This record gives sequence, C-alpha cells and structure tokens, in this order.
Amino acid sequence: MKPLYKHDRREREREEMTSQCLLLMEKSPKVERAVGQKNPGKQTEANDKIHDGKLQAKQDEALTDQKAMAGEALDRRNIWEPSVYYALGKESFHFAGHDISIRESMDTFGALIWPGAVALCQFLENNRQQVNLMDKAVLEIGAGTGLLSIVASLLGAWVTATDLPDILPNLTFNLLRNTKGRSRYTPQVRPLAWGRDLGRDFPCSLYRYDYVLAADVVYHHECLEELLDTMRHFCRPGSRTALLWANKVRFQSDLRFAERFRGSFNATLLAELPQQEVIIYQATAK
Repeated sequence: MKPLYKHDRREREREEMTSQCLLLMEKSPKVERAVGQKNPGKQTEANDKIHDGKLQAKQDEALTDQKAMAGEALDRRNIWEPSVYYALGKESFHFAGHDISIRESMDTFGALIWPGAVALCQFLENNRQQVNLMDKAVLEIGAGTGLLSIVASLLGAWVTATDLPDILPNLTFNLLRNTKGRSRYTPQVRPLAWGRDLGRDFPCSLYRYDYVLAADVVYHHECLEELLDTMRHFCRPGSRTALLWANKVRFQSDLRFAERFRGSFNATLLAELPQQEVIIYQATAK
C-alpha cells in the first residue's frame, strides 16, 4: 500500500470534510415548491423558471459557503499536524493572567476555536473598564469549546455556558480544566437549542443576565432566525442586558444577518479588525 504523505493526507481530509458538509446539507430542511398541475401559458412557465433559478442560486450559495467553512475548519486542523488517526487537538492561550489549554475536536464546527471568540477574549481583557465583568451574570450562547466562557470566568463573572447537547461534554471538560481553583465562581453548563423552549427553560422572571456573549455564531446555517429570536429573548426591553457579539465576516448571509441584527437592537460597533475580518458589536434591546 502506498504510504500517505502529509500533502496526500490533507487532500484526502479536505475531500472527506467536503463530503460530510454535502451530506449534512442533504439532511437539512429545504424549501421546495409544491408540485402540482401546472397552469398552461407562457407566463406560468416563465414564473417557474424564475423561481427555479432563484432556488438554484440559493442552493449554490449555500454549497459554496459550506465548502468555505469546511476549508477553514480543515486549516484549523492542519495546525495540529494531523494524521489519519488523529481527531483531537489542543490550543494554548494566555488571558487574564492564566495559561489556558483548550481541547478541540473535528467532530463538529462547534468543537473548534474560531476567530471571533479569540477577538472577543482579547477585547474583554484589554477593555475591563469599558466592559466590567466582575461579579456580573454572564450567559454565552453557542459556547463551543468554552474559551470565551473561561476568560469571562477568569475576569470575575458568574458564567453560564450553553450549546447543543453533543457539544457539552467537551465544553464541560475545558471549563473545569481551566477555571478550577482560578475563578471567583464555578461556571455552569446548560443545553440550549436556539429558539426552542426558551420560555420554559430560561423564563425571564428567573434568569436575568448582565451580559450575553456570542462569538462566531453566524455563518451559513439553517438557524439564523432562531438565533435572532434567542438574542431577543435574553435581551428584552427593560432588562438592561447587554449583548456582545463578535463574528468573522465570511459570507453574504453574514452581512444580511448583521443588517437584521442592527434593526432589532440598539447596536454599537465596538471594534472592527480588518486583518482578522472580525467585527464586535455591543447591543441592547430597542
């Protein structure tokens, strides 16, 4: 058998990840027009062609964006010098006076560290007077590996980190590993699916947060509307909750979401990092 050299392994891994993204897209809900008896006439045929063209353009955009995310994720993996047997990696950081070690996984995009999280960690560390987290109640949505929640904990916040159930084991591992004996409060971990059972699981009468953190939660996925609903739920009028959202701008869908975000909240651009292509907003409810 021909040995797999480093270049060959990366090419094979890129192909495998692209195939996985395509498979996920096939399983995702799709918007399809109802198939019925067509009315005769050139106008109906023309309308069908326009509709089909728009649908195809939307699917092409989604496919291109998914491939871009797969490539970015693979680039993250290449930093670890991967092999065909290697599925986990570690990243090291230094924030708030502490060395932080993060375990990553290639099982899901949520188990990787993305640029928005690092940028927001740097901003919080360097702007403690502007955003003072000491003794504040902080919620992170889409916490992923937990880096941002760890840094918020080390800066004195009482943190609740949330994500989908399959993300929580690695998230919990990283949080406990890096905050035990270091943080003022023990961070909590809870499952949260955007837009689902928010009133039941996080009733506003019981759960009030000073800050909601979100980093690189916006890319081309099927839950952008649910994400916006979740942000609105935790940042209600009169709540005085501030939302800090950092994101790398990758796709047109990111820009469309940012426009809707600014329309839903009183948003201020805190930082714009051209080199990392990251924007950081602070927002409150209108």
